[in-house]
Amino acid sequence: MQVVEKLSEGLSRSYGVMVPATELGAALEARIAEISPTLTLKGFRPGKVPPAHVRRLYGKGLMSEVIEKTINESSQKVLADNQLRPASPPDLKPVSDMEQVLGGGVDLAYDLEVEIMPDFEPMDVSTLKLTRPVYKAQAAELSEALAEVVAANRTYEARGGKAPKAQDGDQLVVDFLGKIDGVAFDGGAAEDTEIVLGAGRFIPGFEEQLVGVAAGKDVTVNVTFPADYGAETLAGKAAVFDVKVKEVRAPKAAVADDALAAQLGFSDLAALTDAIRANVEVQYEQASRFKLKRALLDALDGQHDIPLPLRMVEAEFAGIWAQVEKDKTEGQDSPEDAGKSDDDLRREYRKIAERRVRLGLVLAEIGRRDNVQVTEAELSAAMREEAMKYGAQAQQIFDLMRQNANMQNQMRAPLYEEKVVDLIVSRATVKDKTVSKEDLLKDDDMPEGYGADEAPAKPKAAAKKAKATAADKASKVTKPVADAKPAKAKAPAKPKAAKAKA
Repeated sequence: MQVVEKLSEGLSRSYGVMVPATELGAALEARIAEISPTLTLKGFRPGKVPPAHVRRLYGKGLMSEVIEKTINESSQKVLADNQLRPASPPDLKPVSDMEQVLGGGVDLAYDLEVEIMPDFEPMDVSTLKLTRPVYKAQAAELSEALAEVVAANRTYEARGGKAPKAQDGDQLVVDFLGKIDGVAFDGGAAEDTEIVLGAGRFIPGFEEQLVGVAAGKDVTVNVTFPADYGAETLAGKAAVFDVKVKEVRAPKAAVADDALAAQLGFSDLAALTDAIRANVEVQYEQASRFKLKRALLDALDGQHDIPLPLRMVEAEFAGIWAQVEKDKTEGQDSPEDAGKSDDDLRREYRKIAERRVRLGLVLAEIGRRDNVQVTEAELSAAMREEAMKYGAQAQQIFDLMRQNANMQNQMRAPLYEEKVVDLIVSRATVKDKTVSKEDLLKDDDMPEGYGADEAPAKPKAAAKKAKATAADKASKVTKPVADAKPAKAKAPAKPKAAKAKA
């Protein structure tokens, strides 16, 4: 094999690689000799097929295998011999005519082009001085959180009297059919749907028109879908719903006692209260860690001016821009982007991509020098935790992750990042500063090009009517995969709020 360096500029490297046809021929003969004893062909005894006959039958296919193996091994040898750390998979561009190479009469020649990781000295993280904002939940907050749990777990019972009329706060059991211009539309019909009047879960004006309606009555509800409604076919359209009120139920307040705690899966009220406290405190701790990590990343970003592999930046930008365009198509683009031209947005998001790549390289180098590793046990635990978000499909999702190297890499990356962050925090000088809840939770102005992290959800009371630990009640991001069977039709819900800028 002959290797000639063609380019060494910045982070770009290019090599011309040539493997003589004689080497390929020898490798082909070795491959034929390897498989010949295993062949059983008509007219020949098992294992006694002449090499020349094997070459006539399978020569081109075997040569293709030889070429592929040769390219893989030779390209890895070029990287190893030149002590290169690729920033992305190298590009291999054939120079010779591959059909002629397959025929065995021409040398294999190709160019190997690769971007390498920048070689730099990361800052001494022990010199970092960081401030961690902290806030401890107050007794009044915990009482309020418990009250929210109680309110969220109230029950409903049939309202008494002859033909009882619905009041604000009542729960109705209804059937409905929605029409636009007299034609029923998809998703506009349902049976035995429970509606809590005043909850605001249906499009504006729907619930209000059911106040005062008696059980057993039919009512016509006229509404207009919001102009920014998620479904474009319904946005801004006037609709008529034929609603049959089957039952009117009055709310029955729950009581904060051991019985309620048992209903939620806790041993007693004290255990429920402890879970609520832990849940609130964990979320404050997450907000505190987010701000500490934000300050850490800002410091690292400001201390490292390093060359960036162009392909990594382009790949990162492409991912960000694809999401931006998707959000635009769905009408969920960031309000901050309103009125800006595509050129302006591209410049802004490219800075975000550059920052992400730069911080990724810095964290990776710090972790590499300290031999930070994500163990298989840690990866497996993270995959199982992620899979549990999918309910009944958890095992199926977990098995899929175990079989998919790309999905494992996607899970491994944030684990690695958090371990490196923990390492840096352990070496830096970190001073806790008590702040108000408002200061802890407020959205800070992001520095130019910021986008390496996503802010954590703000603390909420644990108000789910289900068995769960405090940790289970933390807000989830990933949505479960839809079940195979079709779900019951539901009344159109309110449109989602626009997503925050990356």
